[in-house]
Order: sequence, then C-alpha cells, then structure tokens
Amino acid sequence: MAKEVTLHINDDYSKQMREGYPLIHKEAVKEQELPEEGSMVRLLDMKNRFIANGYIGVQNKGVGWVLTHRQDPFDLAALFQSKMLAAMNKRQGFFQSPDTNAFRVFNGEGDGIGGLTIDYYAGYYLINWYSEGIYAYKQFVIDVLDTLGDYDAIYEKKRFRKHGEYVEDDDFIKGERGEFPIIVKENGMHYAVYLNDGAMTGIFLDQRDVRKAIRDTYAEGKRVLNTFSYTGAFSIAAALGGAEKTTSVDLAKRSKSKTVEQFSVNGVDFEQHEIVVMDVFDYFKYARRKQLQYDLVILDPPSFARSKKRTFRTAKDYPTLLQDAISITSNHGIIVASTNNASFGMKKFKGFIKQACNKMHVNFNILEQYQLPADFQTNKQFIQSNYLKVCIVEIQKK
Repeated sequence: MAKEVTLHINDDYSKQMREGYPLIHKEAVKEQELPEEGSMVRLLDMKNRFIANGYIGVQNKGVGWVLTHRQDPFDLAALFQSKMLAAMNKRQGFFQSPDTNAFRVFNGEGDGIGGLTIDYYAGYYLINWYSEGIYAYKQFVIDVLDTLGDYDAIYEKKRFRKHGEYVEDDDFIKGERGEFPIIVKENGMHYAVYLNDGAMTGIFLDQRDVRKAIRDTYAEGKRVLNTFSYTGAFSIAAALGGAEKTTSVDLAKRSKSKTVEQFSVNGVDFEQHEIVVMDVFDYFKYARRKQLQYDLVILDPPSFARSKKRTFRTAKDYPTLLQDAISITSNHGIIVASTNNASFGMKKFKGFIKQACNKMHVNFNILEQYQLPADFQTNKQFIQSNYLKVCIVEIQKK
C-alpha cells in the first residue's frame, strides 16, 4: 500500500461529501494527477479544511471511496475490522436462520467500505473486489474473516480490469476447496451454487424477497413465463409455489442445463416445465404468433445486453420490453418488472410502466414494490447504492 496523499475537493462536491456521500468522483478532485491505486488519501476542501480520509480505487464513475470522517490518526486494519464486524453483527438473524444460508454479509459503501462486497454461501465466503485499490487491502479483509473462523473456505472474484482485461486467476483463497455445486437454502428453497466458475455463482441474492413473493403469493395455478431466466431461479420459486407450468427463456446455451440442475435439486420434474434457449425478443414474437398467453411474466433483464440482432439498454428500452410482455399477458395477469440499473430511481421506473401500459391501452395496478433486502445495506446519501427496483404489476385489459 502506498503512502497517504492529500487531494483537494472542488466546492461543488465538498459539502455533499461532508454529509456522507462516499464516492470520490474524478471531476471532484482538483489535482490532475491521481496517486496510484490503493493509496490512502486525505481529502481537503479548497480552503484546506479537512473533509475525510479515503482510498484510491478506480470503479465505474469514481476514482475512490471515503473510508472515515475521523480527522485524527487511525489504524487502518482496526477500521476494516470495526466496519466488517459491525456489518456481520447486523446479519446475525441470517446466520441463525434455519431456512436461509445464502446472503450478503458486507455490502460495500452501505457498510462503510466502497468497492468491497462479501457474500456467505452455506459456510463459504465469497469476496468481490471491484478495483485494484481495494484489492491492495486484501489481507485486512482475510484477517477479519479468520478472527471469526468457522468457515469452510474463502473464494474471491476480481471484478476489475488490469491492463484492459478482467483478472481470471484461481478464485480459491484458503480453507478446504468446495465440491461444486454446493446446495444453499433460501427461504426453504434450494439452489445449486458455483463459486469457482466465472463471474456468476448461479443465483442473484438480491432477489430473495421477490422469489419468496412469487412462491407464496403469485404462482399458484399460473402459467409462468420467466424471461432472461439465467439459471431459472424465479422458475423454481414459481414451480414450488404451485405454478401450472413454467417456461424459462434465455439466450445463453448453458441456461438449459443450469435450469435443469436447479429443478433437480428441488425435487421438481423439469420435464413438466419448458426451458427455451432463444433470444427473449424473438420468443415474444413466437408467443404472439402462437397466441400464447401467460398469467405471470417475469422481466429481469441485464442493464445492458448485446446479441447478433440487437442491443438492449434498460434506461432506453425497458418500456418496449414491457409492451412485449403486456402483449402476451392475460387479462388480470401479473408482470414482475425488475431492473438493477442504478442510473435511475423508482419514480422513473414506474414512469416506464405507465408509458408502456398507455401505449398498449391497458390499465395497471402496482400491487407491491421491492428494493434491496435487509442484508444489502445501502448508503442514504448515495442513492445509486439502492439500485434494485421491482414492481409487481397487475395488467387490466380493456
């Protein structure tokens, strides 16, 4: 780790950073030349008054994160330990749950250290590093997990580019290597998880509450379409909730075998359900041509996706996606509309829903809405940290 460097923050940013805004924007920094990644930085305003201490770690729109507003000298290892232990204490209910053993134990800036997340999967920790800068503090994080003990192994994902490429080293750090998949529990449902197979694990933990709602409230007796289905996690929830049939659609070829696996670990006969490898937009055309109608349609697209035929951007194209979904949703059917795009808020997202319903000349009623679950702690001063937006929408055709 490099020595501490002083940086000056422009007046446009200094006030909000004093109030708790955690991201250090490049345009906020007066100095043209930034110190190397991992450097500790002392942030001062343009009158040399103290604002905060942080570190340099280039990530998305920022060049670093605030760590503390303490002005007096502090022990960095102790600061990591304090923040991590406080975060884990907040998750004691999850650690003690008999029905759920996969959850987030540390959520970046929401828990006080931007650029770092840690997930727990049935005895295994998975650390996500989002910049070279935070990776410089790896040993501090490992040391805290070691003080807690009682884990099978620690794995990691380096989600940053080095020399223009993502780092794809061995994901294993220490402990006893897992035999994958490991089977985790979520509200009594089971999911096969891989911590050693690329960037994804097989399940997005932030959708836990939504999957439970689908199983408990919306699936029984329904014909369900799960688009952008990935490994079929929503389809599992629907099937276990008594759906008449689920159809899972994803462009990735491996989605079929992964979805079959998820059905199998839950004791569900996958042959009673449909798994389609196809571009979702082509599937909408197919469904309209065949006059298929669904009672429950799940839309959880990536923020950005590109296929040979088209490019999809949530911020621009979500209303059109909703129109396609409405066209094959039965009267009084339900659409689970979801996005993880952090660039806009719930108000704008609801505007997309209204826009699509107006275009399709249907009425709608938002029955429920969800954002991040309790283990995904957010920073109220940094609205982008509460990125998940889910609306459960009833469609009423005229």
